[in-house]
Amino acid sequence: MSPEFLAPAMMIASGSIHAVVNAILKGGKDKMTGRAIIDGSSALILLPATLLVPLPAGAWGWLGLSAAIHCLYLYAVVRAFETSDFSAAYPVMRGVAPMLTAALAILVFGEHVSTREIIGIALIGGAVAMLVIGRHLGRAGLGWALLTAAMIGCYTMADAHGVRAAPRPVSYIVWSFVLSGGAIVTMFGLASRGRIFVAALGQWKAGVTAGALSIVTYGLALNAFALGAIAPLAALRETGMVTALAIAIFFLGERVTPMRALSVLGILGGATLILTA
Repeated sequence: MSPEFLAPAMMIASGSIHAVVNAILKGGKDKMTGRAIIDGSSALILLPATLLVPLPAGAWGWLGLSAAIHCLYLYAVVRAFETSDFSAAYPVMRGVAPMLTAALAILVFGEHVSTREIIGIALIGGAVAMLVIGRHLGRAGLGWALLTAAMIGCYTMADAHGVRAAPRPVSYIVWSFVLSGGAIVTMFGLASRGRIFVAALGQWKAGVTAGALSIVTYGLALNAFALGAIAPLAALRETGMVTALAIAIFFLGERVTPMRALSVLGILGGATLILTA
């Protein structure tokens, strides 16, 4: 399969799996503990692989930057979910993120994006953000959700450039999970004064499952970034919101509202524009 088809296919698959990971996180009692288990288990699973892959020469700076951004990103995610409903905060995070990523790619890194792709990116972002209409989102929740979106844009750019700078994509992927996972567990451990390690005893099984899925979802995304343009691929990952809505409707018993149906059509329409550009 050519890179023109393989990269979008990997990114769409990444988005769907990412929705499953977030559904697992949503179902956990303690969001900070759940997130620490997910990232910590990802790091432990891939730790032995650091002996099998080349060192990420040329990408250490990007790895360090990515780990720092991921720490701030996940702290903002936890705070957003603590101060507002998941169904209100999550669409803001995932809807604003692709538009910020596109702005960074075009304005800061000079990436070429066609008019058709820009319209598709805006359509996906707007369609996802539409899901917040009618939901209560306080000032604090909105602030944390917007900070999360900004950090998604920043780590996407850092990782996309890092995976291209490394000798092989798999080298960057392995070291990214190990370094970021270690940093995140350390951060949450200090922030909770060790409480997460006790709380982990009651929810580690779901967290480890989500950690393994995280390797798949972000591994696919990073491989896609090694093959294609950042902005449209980052937007395609948000098609995972369609999977998230399907989970909410078919497994959680939530209703199909006109707004949700319109959002799905907007996401699929934006994806079609990007894929046919």
